[in-house]
Amino acid sequence: MAIDSTEKGFETNVEVSLIAKGYTKRTLEGEASRLFKKYALDVEELFAFLEETQEKSMRALERAYGASYKEKILKRICNQLQKQGVIYCLRHGIKDRGVTLKLIYNKPPTTMNQLMNDLYSKNRFTVSRQVYYSDRHNNSLDMVLFVNGLPLVVKELKNPLTGQTVEDAMKQLKFDRDPNEQLFKFNERVVVYFAVDPDEVFMTTELKKAKTYFLPFNRGNEGGKGNKPVYNNYRTYYLWEEILTPDSLLDILFRFVFVKKDAILDSNGETIGERKALIFPRFHQLDVVRKLETDVQVKSVGQNYLIQHSAGSGKTNSISWLSHRLAKLHDEENTVVFSSVIVITDRRVLDKQLQDAVYQLEHKAGMVERINKDSNQLAQAINGETRIIITTLQKFPFILEKVSDLDRKKYAVIIDEAHSSQGGKASTALTNILSDKTLEDAYEEDRIAEENLDNLDEQIVETIMKSGKQDNVSFFAFTATPKPKTLEKFGTVGTDGKPHAFHEYTMRQAIEEGFILDVLSNYTTYKTFYKIAKQVDDDPMVSKKQATKKLAQYVSLHPHNIAQKTEIIIEHYRNFTRHKIGGRAKAMVVTASRLHAVRYKIAFDQYINKMGYEDLKTVVAFSGTVKDGEISYLESSMNGFSEKELPDKFNSDEYKILLVAEKYQTGFDEPLLHTMYVDKPLSGIKAVQTLSRLNRTCPGKDDTFVLDFVNEPEEIKASFQPYYEATGLEEVTDPNILYDMQEELEPYQLFTEEEVKAVNELEIKGGFKKSTKAQAELNALIDKGVDRFKNLEEEEKEAFKAAATKFVRTYGFILQIATFIDVELHKLYIYLNYLLRKLPRGSKDKDVYVADDVALQYYRNQKVFEGSIELEKSGGVELKPTSYGAGAAAEEEKVRLSSVLDKLNERFGTEFTEVDFLSRDQVKEDMLKSEDIQQKAKNNTKDNFKFAFEKSFMDFVIDRMGSNEKFFMKILENEEFKEFIMEDMMHEVYDEFNNKFDE
Repeated sequence: MAIDSTEKGFETNVEVSLIAKGYTKRTLEGEASRLFKKYALDVEELFAFLEETQEKSMRALERAYGASYKEKILKRICNQLQKQGVIYCLRHGIKDRGVTLKLIYNKPPTTMNQLMNDLYSKNRFTVSRQVYYSDRHNNSLDMVLFVNGLPLVVKELKNPLTGQTVEDAMKQLKFDRDPNEQLFKFNERVVVYFAVDPDEVFMTTELKKAKTYFLPFNRGNEGGKGNKPVYNNYRTYYLWEEILTPDSLLDILFRFVFVKKDAILDSNGETIGERKALIFPRFHQLDVVRKLETDVQVKSVGQNYLIQHSAGSGKTNSISWLSHRLAKLHDEENTVVFSSVIVITDRRVLDKQLQDAVYQLEHKAGMVERINKDSNQLAQAINGETRIIITTLQKFPFILEKVSDLDRKKYAVIIDEAHSSQGGKASTALTNILSDKTLEDAYEEDRIAEENLDNLDEQIVETIMKSGKQDNVSFFAFTATPKPKTLEKFGTVGTDGKPHAFHEYTMRQAIEEGFILDVLSNYTTYKTFYKIAKQVDDDPMVSKKQATKKLAQYVSLHPHNIAQKTEIIIEHYRNFTRHKIGGRAKAMVVTASRLHAVRYKIAFDQYINKMGYEDLKTVVAFSGTVKDGEISYLESSMNGFSEKELPDKFNSDEYKILLVAEKYQTGFDEPLLHTMYVDKPLSGIKAVQTLSRLNRTCPGKDDTFVLDFVNEPEEIKASFQPYYEATGLEEVTDPNILYDMQEELEPYQLFTEEEVKAVNELEIKGGFKKSTKAQAELNALIDKGVDRFKNLEEEEKEAFKAAATKFVRTYGFILQIATFIDVELHKLYIYLNYLLRKLPRGSKDKDVYVADDVALQYYRNQKVFEGSIELEKSGGVELKPTSYGAGAAAEEEKVRLSSVLDKLNERFGTEFTEVDFLSRDQVKEDMLKSEDIQQKAKNNTKDNFKFAFEKSFMDFVIDRMGSNEKFFMKILENEEFKEFIMEDMMHEVYDEFNNKFDE
């Protein structure tokens, strides 16, 4: 018998499974269909439920309304669904003429109330396929799940075996369903829409045409996105066999779903409106809360649980749901399990959201209390058995002391570690005054102080261990980056005898599902930054004097050369970062100590003023008082506003760059943060927490960028690996790889030079977005390549797309680092951006993230020359001959940079590089700035000057030791090498001073 591979076959299997789980098959036709189209309700099922469960109330309304009572009741129900929303009406019923009609019955928390349990069993669950919902067209929905006649769940199902996937289901819900039709109005009928195929599930709670936002509802696959293969079943079986079963669906409707309300603020912070969102749990949230509840029921109180959920996992909601469920949890004897649930957090947003969510779920005031006064308030809440208590880490020792005294009572303690250092609270111990310290001393002092500050989870573990075993307390610790101590204390021992997290939602899955960005994908060390800029012209012919001076300026890796780094950072921000996120992108500079932060702030402001950059303002964040010389600095006085105001000020359009010393490196959520400049050693959890400040998503943000002056990529990779599961560090060190990629594309012969040039000429004329005619011309040009693409074999199509996408991403990455200019490559980049958008999708296609308009905007601003474009001051290097006035002096000798090095290495058997060569020239530059050396060169013969020069030479060398120890140690240890360098440099210094004087 042939296999049914159709979409209908898939629908039938889903329907059969739902019927086996307790649904009844229901076909809407005839009068039932007419009424559904009119009211967006299965009216017959609704009244059958009301008559069976609330017969007395129905008779009272019949007496009040007369023969037309059903019509009047129906009108009232529709009116309340519109005004109050379906979630409110499901939980609280409909009040009509002094009577309350329940639309649905929830499962009671205990088995003691027989009547309520009987009513719960009379809920009517029906499944309907091919549901026609309007008289204005013939559109139908694949599947609708009704509870008591209310169409609460809509599913669009697709089968890849017929050429359609979950992507097509999402498009259908987005573009073929009108949000203005009664059935699809927000929070009036449908609670959740699922787009489903055999492999993946996505969901949304509001249809808004193109603005509809779908969330994945997948279980995960070996730490990544999607779903694992399932033996003899669909990968997505869990949706209809577990999640949407009658008991599970009602549990979600009554104890998970809520309406989140956020104030809409104007530029002055005034509330001008309210934004509502219907929150339906994501799979991992539902899964962790239910599994924790089940485990507590089985093992009782006294267990510890570690929940390792990445940023982007929605921990605020997970904690809210867990708090409420633990507060309501009963054991088999129908006794409340926990006297109180105590939440340890520093997040004010959790306080408000938890109160709002619990109030909607419970509709009782006073269920949640935040402890914001003193320990007496906390003691009263604990003794009074307040159901949910929110407090801070500082009160944690008192909590343990208090609950250990109350042996008969049992407590759940939920630890929210995610935002433990918001605003740098953990750094407030750094209040000592740094006076007359070098930057090295300041860094070392701050480093020791930071290491002595216990991390939040370490403090909690220490407190628990001091208090001994707490049999009457269960701990639930949420963290994205557990330390070994945390795992040992809260982890669950596995079959291997080692502690593991009870539940995981990995960083990798969060990245792949699009909830956070991969901060390692555009990670560049300073050496790489220089190397890319250098390799643009690949060892060019240069003026020896000018090139070494300029390279010395940029390549110096001296850790405290703040002025140089200030210029590099600001120019990089202005040339690249500021164009991101629609021109709203912000940057963070991570400094090595509070003294570094102070000096950076001063240097930034001085440079900005000197350059006249009126559109660029900075803020600084550090704790305590910092004294530099005789001047004392406070964060608030340097910024001109209070510490509390900083997050909101930085979020505004006024401030662009945040300079930090320890503060705001953890627990700081600013989605507009795009770029980070790291000038501090980072490793382990500190590296993960710091760099993860960039990962928050927002509209228009599709990448991030890190420029690291200090750390090696291997160290950063090692820091992220334990929390990531997949190696995602991409370090592009050689722009010349682009030529290799270009060669990969050419054999496919999909485009001609003339077509690429024509597309670029259209772009230069003003951009396709502004010209309808240009759009038409563009499509005609691109279609030539598309038609050729269609003639390729399937394997060739996949290979070309992969190669083209790789080229576009790599070029876009290099463009962020330096103004890498090869006009032909740039033209190809522009062309491929458009071609990739038009190529037909294949079965293996993932989302192709072509570069955003930043590169195109840059391209339009700079235009295209039929030659090369000069390098700009963006952290790159300008390698061009110095121009002297007409007829002023003979042209300087030009040499290859590499030839100077070759001479040194050949003679002394060394392996010095350009960086070492520049270290030598930095010493020379120091001498040229010395008035003492200048005077001696001016007033002596070269032979006499030589004696004075040799006496001073070693002083200048020692001053530069920190920038290149290997090179300068060679001078100290090898007399012949020292003599060679000193003799060579003496002639250059003497000649340069005297040439200047002669001019």
